[in-house]
Amino acid sequence: MKPVLLDTGVIVALLDRSERHHKSCEAALEATAGPLVTCEPVIAESCYLLRSLPGAREAILQNVVAGIFQIPFQLSRCASYIQRVLRKYQDCEVDFADACLIHLATEFHTGEILTLDHDFEIYRWSRNKPFHLLIPLS
Repeated sequence: MKPVLLDTGVIVALLDRSERHHKSCEAALEATAGPLVTCEPVIAESCYLLRSLPGAREAILQNVVAGIFQIPFQLSRCASYIQRVLRKYQDCEVDFADACLIHLATEFHTGEILTLDHDFEIYRWSRNKPFHLLIPLS
């Protein structure tokens, strides 16, 4: 079963019920069969953005501990690739977490992603493959 990539905005929306995309993220997550794969930069961003929501950071880390959010990413193995991605998308001002997710797509041969970030409509993995956004963006 191919993994599904998980981005920051979806984690935030899942834990913050007042977020406007909460319901669409819940529905997309329920429809997702594959394991959820992400990276430490996404976890760090999510914890930072949810720092004011009681219990949110603990919930994020509990999902990591339970293996719901899998983190196979190791920067020391892929730093050169990340550098190339950052250079390639410098005009789009790609952030570090997005560059890491692009790497994970290539490593796991999947463009399936749970994201609220329109930039993934532009980004390509494994040279020129488009991402498949599992949450409709409007």
